[in-house]
Amino acid sequence: MVQCIEAPSAIAPQTLSSLEKSAEKSADSTATHQDSQVQRQLAQLDLDSLNQQFEQATPQEILAWCTHNIPEGLVQTASFSLLAITHMIYKELVHPVPVIFLDTLHLFPETLETARKAKDFYHLDLRTYQAAGVSSREEFAQRYGDKLWERDIDQFYRLTKVEPLQRALDELNVTAWITGRRRDQSETRENLPIIERVEGGRLKINPLANWTNQDIWAYITSQKVLYNPLHDQGYSSIGDEPLTTPTAANEDERAGRWRGSEKTECGIHW
Repeated sequence: MVQCIEAPSAIAPQTLSSLEKSAEKSADSTATHQDSQVQRQLAQLDLDSLNQQFEQATPQEILAWCTHNIPEGLVQTASFSLLAITHMIYKELVHPVPVIFLDTLHLFPETLETARKAKDFYHLDLRTYQAAGVSSREEFAQRYGDKLWERDIDQFYRLTKVEPLQRALDELNVTAWITGRRRDQSETRENLPIIERVEGGRLKINPLANWTNQDIWAYITSQKVLYNPLHDQGYSSIGDEPLTTPTAANEDERAGRWRGSEKTECGIHW
C-alpha cells in the first residue's frame, strides 16, 4: 500500500534540487536495469533456430515477433525509397517504432519530399540525423572540401552515414534495428540472414530478406504504399544524388549505386 504524505509548506531550493536529482537518478537506474534485462534476453537468443523458423514466415509475422519480444530499444532505419516495412509496422501492426532517417545532406529532393509525406501520412516517430556540426550541403563542402566523395568516398560515408547512425543507435538506446535489405538486391546480399547479431550485441532484423523485387512491388501496388517517385524515372535503388544513376532492365537492382567503382555498401551494413 502506498501512503500519501502531505508535503511541507516550503522546501528549501537546495533540498528540492537534491530531491529532483535523486528522482532522476532513480529513473535512470530503472531504465538502465530494464535495458540490461532486454540485452541479456536478446544475447541468449538462438539465432540459428530463429532464422530457420522465420525462413517460411511473412515479413508481418517477423515484425510482429519483434514488437512482442523486443519491447524496448526497437527501431527502423528508412531511406525513404520503398516504404513497405514502414507501412506494415504503422498501418498493419499499428505498433509505431522510432524511424531513423540519415539525411546525408546530399539526397535527392524527391527523397526529402517522400520523407516529409511519410511523416505526415503515417504520423511517424521520425528521428533525423545528419553529419555532426553541419546542416546543409554548402556547410559540408566548406568544412570538408568540394566533392569529398570523389576524393575519399569512405570518409564521406563515415561523416554522413556511419557516425550519424552510431550516434542515433547510442542516443536511442537501440537493442535491435529493422532494415529493408533483401537477398535478391545484389550478390553481396544473397546470403543475408533474417536476424543477425552485430557489433555491440545489437540485433539487425531483415524481415524482407527472402522477398523479391516483384514481391515488394506487388505489395506496394495492392496496399497503395507510398514510395519515392524516382522509381518511376528508372532509379531502382536510391542513395545520394551525386552517386546514384538510373539502372537498365538487365542490371542488378543496386547497379546504379557508385557506378564505375567496386563499392557495394556505404558502410552501415558491413
